[in-house]
Amino acid sequence: MNIEDIIKPENIVYSKPRLMNNNPMHYCPGCSHGVVHKLVAELVDEMGLEEKTIGIAPVGCAVFAYNYLDIDWIEAAHGRAPAVATAIKRLNPDKFVFTYQGDGDLAAIGTAETIHACNRGENIVIIFINNAIYGMTGGQMAPTTLLGMKTSTCPYGRTPELNGFPLKISDILAQLDGTRYITRQSVHNAAAIKKTKAALKHAIENAMAKRGTSLVEIVSTCNAGWKMTPDEANKWMVEHMFEKYPLGDIKNE
Repeated sequence: MNIEDIIKPENIVYSKPRLMNNNPMHYCPGCSHGVVHKLVAELVDEMGLEEKTIGIAPVGCAVFAYNYLDIDWIEAAHGRAPAVATAIKRLNPDKFVFTYQGDGDLAAIGTAETIHACNRGENIVIIFINNAIYGMTGGQMAPTTLLGMKTSTCPYGRTPELNGFPLKISDILAQLDGTRYITRQSVHNAAAIKKTKAALKHAIENAMAKRGTSLVEIVSTCNAGWKMTPDEANKWMVEHMFEKYPLGDIKNE
């Protein structure tokens, strides 16, 4: 087989998604963000939505998504991505509009915007990266930080008496009438990645069919913030995070 045959599309087994830019990624080795970016890029391309997609980037590690995916983006203030997405979707009802947010952005400063957008049933997709920590700003405690988990702002471990309990925001959002699909997934191995891609596709289909709000929570690692190697972080997530944040659909109507 010559080189011309090898590079034919039908002979390519694996390649970088067409909609991912060539910019070097800034994420730490082992970070889940890059895998999720890849899935979004694949789905937008496969579903023929390249010219119809508008992403909303907030604040935190997730903010740099606009640097890697070759689609239209709008920058939102910290926590305000669902409010911005609401306006964009209402002005452009035939577009696929999604937010890409971390747990500090979505479940702390942005709790009100998240809850009210979901309660209104805005036809958007919210992609929620839950790594139980504020990754970009030094590893502080987030609303999703587990009990006993050490961070820079609870160095002896989170306690319910002082810090309250971990916030299971997806379970709260599932109780709202405006939400259509709420699921919790991960990208720590090949099987999980496949399930997450299917979940994201279902969420996009809901948004384009104007069925209400869909949220895909992705339980993730932050090996830099957790002070672990990527392999250790994956194992710790499976052993500890999944117990508090079990994977699977929470609401699917």
